[in-house]
Amino acid sequence: MNEREISEIKRRFKTDRSNISHIRGCCVSSEGEILSEFDQSLAFLTEDETAHILSILKKTLSGYLGKNLIEIEFSTKQVLESEEHKTLMDIRDSSMKDDGAVHSLYERIISSIDMESNYIILLASDKYDVPSHSVDGEKSGESNEVFNYFVCAVCPIKATKTQLGFYVSGNPFRSVSGDSIVGGAEVGFMFPAFDDRSANIYKMMFFTKNAGEDHSALLDGAFKCAFPMPADVQKQTFGNILEQTADDGCDLHLVKTLHSQISEMIEVHKESKAEEPLMLDKKQFAEVLESSGIGAEQVTAFEDRFESDFGEKTQISPRNVFDTKSFKLKTPDVVIKVNPKRTDLVKTRVIDGERYILISAEENVEVNGVNINIK
Repeated sequence: MNEREISEIKRRFKTDRSNISHIRGCCVSSEGEILSEFDQSLAFLTEDETAHILSILKKTLSGYLGKNLIEIEFSTKQVLESEEHKTLMDIRDSSMKDDGAVHSLYERIISSIDMESNYIILLASDKYDVPSHSVDGEKSGESNEVFNYFVCAVCPIKATKTQLGFYVSGNPFRSVSGDSIVGGAEVGFMFPAFDDRSANIYKMMFFTKNAGEDHSALLDGAFKCAFPMPADVQKQTFGNILEQTADDGCDLHLVKTLHSQISEMIEVHKESKAEEPLMLDKKQFAEVLESSGIGAEQVTAFEDRFESDFGEKTQISPRNVFDTKSFKLKTPDVVIKVNPKRTDLVKTRVIDGERYILISAEENVEVNGVNINIK
């Protein structure tokens, strides 16, 4: 799925556009025991309550592709023979009415996930009359197919503390008893994927709130699928490769140049309105390194390590390895945040054998809210 297709499905999660008529799910203890189940019509909820439920489900399609949203692929053998894929198909085709399939999914998730608090597994199905597009990309209003899919969100239940309430009449201050609220989705998925604006039963879109978490146990246990290297681990791995292969050349100039060039690549890609996310392989990263002044031997060493740690044909999102929206320098005792567009203000120097970070301060300097003079 590309960003446009994800946005098209996300727009479904509004009270005036959704065909979601009911939700199913269960409440699970942190020990993995199903405490209760529910199958509730949205017709008996207020518009605000329905909107809140739809916003929770919509969250499972939020974030960056390759970082929070990851396409998980099933093999042909799984699609044809496996129980895990049949479970997903049965839930979709029955609009969640197949009790056996629904309970099988509950069991697969519960046995493969580790949550510190109680949580709910929330399911909702939808049927989308996909409007056809003309050559110029405009909707024609006619529908060529119905995209039948369902979403699953796993949400923690958070206990709130007893608080002090204020009542307008009578005794104004009283204790308001604590209760439990449903938090946002920690993980979730949509099945099947919406590829080329059509159902692709060989893929599902997996969501993780925390890009640093490894959900291998959940994907393998519930769906017998591999989970790619988490985005935060990609960033750490890339940084290690850069440090070890660039050696002495891994200085402020190199990082500033990489940050600048990759930021420019992301911006150009964004302005091009390309549907597919920007992904770079080892050769493309190597070209950026070469333009930064790194020697040929170091570039070759980088390519070898990249292939060893990520895989020969692996492509990764540059957003996963460089945070283009921030530029931060850190020592054990000091953290300096710099406007990403003004990295030119920062330099490093060795003065009398001591290493320094120098920051040009031509304009006002404020310390703890007080403007100071530099003499």
